[in-house]
Amino acid sequence: MAKELKDLTKRSENYSSWYNELVVKADLAEQSDVRGCMVIKPYGYAIWEKMQRVLDDKFKETGVQNAYFPLLIPKSFLSKEAEHVEGFAKECAVVTHYRLKTNEDKTGVVVDPAAKLEEELIIRPTSETIIWNTYKNWIQSYRDLPILCNQWCNVMRWEMRTRLFLRTAEFLWQEGHTAHATREEAEERAKQMLKVYADFAEQYMAVPVVQGVKSETERFAGALDTYTIEAMMQDGKALQSGTSHFLGQNFGKAFNVQFINKDNKLEYAWATSWGVSTRLMGALIMTHSDDNGLVLPPKLAPIQVVIVPIYKNAEQLKAIDEKVEGIVARFRALGISVKYDNADNKRPGFKFADYELKGVPVRLVMGGRDLENNTVEVMRRDTLEKETRTCDGIEDYVKTLLDEIQDNIYAKAKSYRDAHIYECDNYEEFKQDILEKYDVKVVQATEKQAADKIV
Repeated sequence: MAKELKDLTKRSENYSSWYNELVVKADLAEQSDVRGCMVIKPYGYAIWEKMQRVLDDKFKETGVQNAYFPLLIPKSFLSKEAEHVEGFAKECAVVTHYRLKTNEDKTGVVVDPAAKLEEELIIRPTSETIIWNTYKNWIQSYRDLPILCNQWCNVMRWEMRTRLFLRTAEFLWQEGHTAHATREEAEERAKQMLKVYADFAEQYMAVPVVQGVKSETERFAGALDTYTIEAMMQDGKALQSGTSHFLGQNFGKAFNVQFINKDNKLEYAWATSWGVSTRLMGALIMTHSDDNGLVLPPKLAPIQVVIVPIYKNAEQLKAIDEKVEGIVARFRALGISVKYDNADNKRPGFKFADYELKGVPVRLVMGGRDLENNTVEVMRRDTLEKETRTCDGIEDYVKTLLDEIQDNIYAKAKSYRDAHIYECDNYEEFKQDILEKYDVKVVQATEKQAADKIV
């Protein structure tokens, strides 16, 4: 078994510190000098790109098309839907001026007081208001419906306490916004998109999720129903990983989006919205990773296979290079992403630890003796098991192994999740089976205290 990394806090000691350290040490992201914002580094962004590509294809399979709407929203738009503005008012960043000017001593810039906007602009916390203000120009008849739009973008919510990927002031996400002629059609769309999220989480992220409906106090601001997928992390806490909202006619009425129905009568359009964000990165990390670093599902790993040579001299390295060239070509022909790391600026031991930390699913090592014997050492990241295999047909073996790793980490996560789920039909059962059994005390918390407890 590989030696654990000494500089990574163990999960059993401090789960939160382990997570924060892992995100940085695995080169996924880092804190920005901009308050509450993060820098997603290339390796982390590569994972997000793979998520994005899969989800985008799944959306389009259901008829959804991508569009783009403005980043800035007039303040008056948010005022039109009372529940919506109340839900987001405390999180909104506001643009008040449109120009800077050089200060008097010429050492910097200040806001030009003469450039105050007539109406303040809100940096989008979500886009329902600007989109439905647009939809009213697109919709006149039932023949114009449904409208199925999605946008990939950034949003800003002024969070007081931030954690990389899980809760940041600015984050990346997708937000789908659909308009429908009937209540039934809108409700079906909201449920359909939640199933898309659930299938993605389980089939690609290898994260088992529970699908359900949020309580009235937890639903999206301005929604009639909020459907959610919840995943259990290794610390036993649930993480909301995706939501889909049935908005009824609330936004249709707020923005006067009416259409002539099949009975030749005016009716307000029915709406949904749905989204997942870079929080999925946090779910991915916390569901599978261990004290050695990341454990990535092969379907989302930027590098599925890494090959590291061990050599005594330049002549031996050249011979290994030639051997590995053919292996790499066969991997790529099967659609497997592979990296051959023959850089001479890092020792093999450092490379081993680094690729374990970054969660590369399969590592191949070829030394001089392997070259002579036509073999290669294979290590799988999920179990850290090693074996020696012939190079003949290694690409087919690894392809099967990647599928096995994908299935194994899902099964492991599901087994853990299922072992920590308890069903209660009423509050008395809850008190008896959960609170008393685990010595949990229920206390009334202030809004600030509650926010501090939320992942």
